[in-house]
Order: sequence, then C-alpha cells, then structure tokens
Amino acid sequence: MLELRPDCENCAVELPPESTVAMICSFECTFCRDCVETVLGNVCPNCGGGFCARPIRPASNWKDGNDRINFPAVTARRHRPVDLAAHAVFVERVGSLPPERR
Repeated sequence: MLELRPDCENCAVELPPESTVAMICSFECTFCRDCVETVLGNVCPNCGGGFCARPIRPASNWKDGNDRINFPAVTARRHRPVDLAAHAVFVERVGSLPPERR
C-alpha cells in the first residue's frame, strides 16, 4: 500500500493525496514534479531510479472500502534537501542511462 507521503523530500512543498504533481520512485521516495524535472534530472538521489507520477487513491468508497478514509495517507514528513553538488556527480554517473537500465 502506497504511503502517499505528504511533502516533497527536497523542497518540502505540500503534496496532498490528491496532488497531480507528486512523483515517486520504486522505493516511494517522493518529490514534486518541479524538483524531479529541474533539480534531480529524473534521478532519485536516494536510489538512482527514475520517477513516475504518484497514483491518486480515491477519496470516496467506490468499491470495497478502497479509499483514503480506510487507507489514509501518512503524515510523517521526510524533508531531506538534496546535496546539489553530490547529486550532480551522481547524475553524471547514472543519468545518461534510461531508468529501466539503471
């Protein structure tokens, strides 16, 4: 079950469960689209993977209780600003590889 983390790990912008700008890697590291595209170069600073849009969990119980009421988003924040110099070196090493080949 996705945690639906509440904020961008880098810039701390709010990313509520219904956000269409939340991006995640396969380990569910969560960043805003702006940071993924302009700061991170689509390279997760934690694992090196790529990002995709975070799915939106339904707010309403459309079927079998699979909604944000029964499965709420987490509230714990993970604000860990990226070390830009270290990340630039990391992107230099792996950024030219497509995410599926990292």
